[in-house]
Order: sequence, then C-alpha cells, then structure tokens
Amino acid sequence: MEAYRLLRKDRQGRFGGGVSLYVSDQLEYMELRLDMDEQPTKSLWGRIKGRARTSGIIVGVCYRPPGQEDRADEALYRQTGAASSSQALVFTGEFSQPDICWQDSTAGHKQSQTFLD
Repeated sequence: MEAYRLLRKDRQGRFGGGVSLYVSDQLEYMELRLDMDEQPTKSLWGRIKGRARTSGIIVGVCYRPPGQEDRADEALYRQTGAASSSQALVFTGEFSQPDICWQDSTAGHKQSQTFLD
C-alpha cells in the first residue's frame, strides 16, 4: 500500500501463514524483540514513537493456531507481559480460543482459561 511500510514475520519452513502489519510512513516505528528467539511464535512486535516526552505505543500482532503447544503459549504470554509492562499496548490477532465466552469471561478448557487469566 502506498505511504505505508509492510512489516511481516513469515512462518518458518512452510509456504503461507505468518503475520503482517502496515505502518504509516508518517510514523516512526521500531521493531522490538521480546524473547522471540527463545520459542518460535507467530507474532510481530514494535513501538510507534510518541510525540515529545511520551513513550509511544507498543503494537503487537499475533496468530495463535488451534492446538498450539503450551510452550509456545507460555512464550507468547511472556512476550505480552514484557510488551505491556510500561507502555500503552495495542495487541491484535487471531487467538483461536473458540471455547471462551467473552460475555462472562469463562472458558471450557484449561488452556483457554490460562489465556483469559
């Protein structure tokens, strides 16, 4: 797209998949590494610089496939915790947790309840 930068993290060793994010050329963006090498997750993290004396906004985009292993979930939770510790955070993606009832914040499985917690 014109006037935007495409940022992407492709799935390793396979065709298709991964995550992407378009950022306006008018914004100062810096990619963040949040323990990404520890466990491969399908996520992309960055910081959009704020105006004078503001720390900016952390932006994350994630794809969590159905049946993802607990190790990958834990790595994603650590990344999210690191990203949200001292910054404003926008986090979006496909989290594939179909048994969560968002109206009353309940889950049918332990893995989904951990995600809610």
